[in-house]
Amino acid sequence: MDEIHEILKKFWGYENFRPLQEDIIMSVLKGNDTLGLMPTGGGKSLTFQVPALYMKGICLVITPLIALMKDQVEALQKKGIKAQAIYSGMTYEEIDIALNNCIYGDYKFLYLSPERLGTEIFITRVPEMNVNLITVDEAHCISQWGYDFRPSYLKIAKLREIITGIPVLALTATATNKVIEDIQEKLIFTGKNTLRASFFRENLIYTVRNSEDKYKDLVKIVERIKGSGIIYVRTRKKSKEIASLLLKNDIPSTYYHAGLKHQMRAQRQLEWTNDRIRVIVATNAFGMGIDKHNVRFVIHVDLPDSLEAYFQEAGRAGRDEKKAHAILLYNTSDKISVKQRIRVSFPEIEEVKRIYQALGNYLKIPVGSARNMSFDFNIGNFASTFKFNLSTVYNSLKILEREGYIELTDELDNPSKVRFFLARDDLYKFQVENSSFDAFIKLLLRSYTGVFTEFTGIDELTLAKRAGVDVEVIYQYLKKLNNLKVIRYIPHKKTPLVIYTEERLDEKSLLISKENYKSRKERYIERLNAVLNYASRTNRCRSQVLLEYFGEKNSERCEECDVCKRQEEIELSKNEFDLIHEEVKSIVSLEPISLHDLVDKVPFKEEKIIQVIQSLLDNNYIEYNNNDKLVWKGRND
Repeated sequence: MDEIHEILKKFWGYENFRPLQEDIIMSVLKGNDTLGLMPTGGGKSLTFQVPALYMKGICLVITPLIALMKDQVEALQKKGIKAQAIYSGMTYEEIDIALNNCIYGDYKFLYLSPERLGTEIFITRVPEMNVNLITVDEAHCISQWGYDFRPSYLKIAKLREIITGIPVLALTATATNKVIEDIQEKLIFTGKNTLRASFFRENLIYTVRNSEDKYKDLVKIVERIKGSGIIYVRTRKKSKEIASLLLKNDIPSTYYHAGLKHQMRAQRQLEWTNDRIRVIVATNAFGMGIDKHNVRFVIHVDLPDSLEAYFQEAGRAGRDEKKAHAILLYNTSDKISVKQRIRVSFPEIEEVKRIYQALGNYLKIPVGSARNMSFDFNIGNFASTFKFNLSTVYNSLKILEREGYIELTDELDNPSKVRFFLARDDLYKFQVENSSFDAFIKLLLRSYTGVFTEFTGIDELTLAKRAGVDVEVIYQYLKKLNNLKVIRYIPHKKTPLVIYTEERLDEKSLLISKENYKSRKERYIERLNAVLNYASRTNRCRSQVLLEYFGEKNSERCEECDVCKRQEEIELSKNEFDLIHEEVKSIVSLEPISLHDLVDKVPFKEEKIIQVIQSLLDNNYIEYNNNDKLVWKGRND
């Protein structure tokens, strides 16, 4: 279809789509509910932005990542595409005007955080919009089987009842087969329709390094691999320690975590993106929205919570399709730390209830109120006020979030905003009658567009420089005009939020399902065990282990990971491995046979035969029966 290529060229400057992008777009344009599985950096956003621009109407984009939402809206606006965002922390007035613009203002995209879907103002106004597509980003969040379940995503089903006959495009970078099925069921797909790119990354070399001294080995690895990199750690303290260690070894580095002020985080990310800093050492707060293609390595010093998280974080290396490394440092003590992690991640239910009641008291919320209301929230201050352990507080709040009582956001950085109340003619009369405000109003109108139709971000310091006055003078003008109802001025705000998705409950009414608690803990342990299995095994290609976890069976060995290289060292080529595999299969398929007899019958060196047999046992192709003989389990290659 020529039109979609013209849109791609006009707004993004590309001649052709990446693999799978066009298939997803065409599926959407045919009106099909579609689940698109694309690895990190695969260009997911174009799969809904291009068809939405082609079709008449507005596309709803549901995403939990507010910072990424704001970045995408800003990027679209720079291209001259009308886009709006609604998320927690905005005033009722801001939301009302944003929705009006989406109904009457020829907007093409409305980005929404999922908790906004259940609000009365949205439910009342959305039927008035000419919606052409519902896009669900990070779609794995709708599945309780996924690693980042968010109950607010379940509200999307209700949205489909309000807006009928509109296709849904669900997008995710990581999903197991069970999650894939669950996504389509929860989003009420009219028919199963999954389009997926292979998760195989030919240029990305996976390595697990067994390390007794991780810091020492880390320095050696960073010195050996040239270029830009990310080092992931689990704690803020460790991020600072490692960045200092690298600096002592003359490696330009910095650290990044959610505890840093927004401006500092933005500055450090920019310095790293622009290659002024070579290595950034970070917690998992770093990563969403990264657009840096020349990352040569991603190193995990600590085990991640899941292979989904590992795959996504490791996948930030080598997006330029040049050779890159994903390295996991591992030792036996990691098994002990994993057990501790399970205990910390699942506080006792009674402790969770105590923290819920303390939260309501801290925020001064009466029982029975606050549904769909958001509150500024400093988790560190809360923990110290009530003398709670910070990790216990965080994990308790996450349990309450998964139970559907609250939502948490990361720190938001909302700039100051202005909108004129008066129409242009009335404003002119005001200026004539109040000459002391005339110069400042003209400065506002010269500096910013759109101030009559929507809340527009402003910067008081910039205005002060242009006017040649102290910034305090600008604040006073803005406050006075706000009080006179000439403008509506919302000062700059920067804080994390907690949103009550249900009214505050008393102690007896707060129910935390023991069944849900138990099953979520079991799934968490399963995901951690999958990570341990990946890290500890030494006889299966790393890429194959990851791909099989995500449902890609019978993939080829990468021949580049540490396991494949080790196999090469004992001169077992891929061709030899496959030949021995076929010989073993042909023999064992006929009848049960002892290991000794099988080795005698296969015409290769014994050490090579043993290695292949061990691999087949590990991967459940063969097994021992009750008579200690090998039998074929019937898998086909």
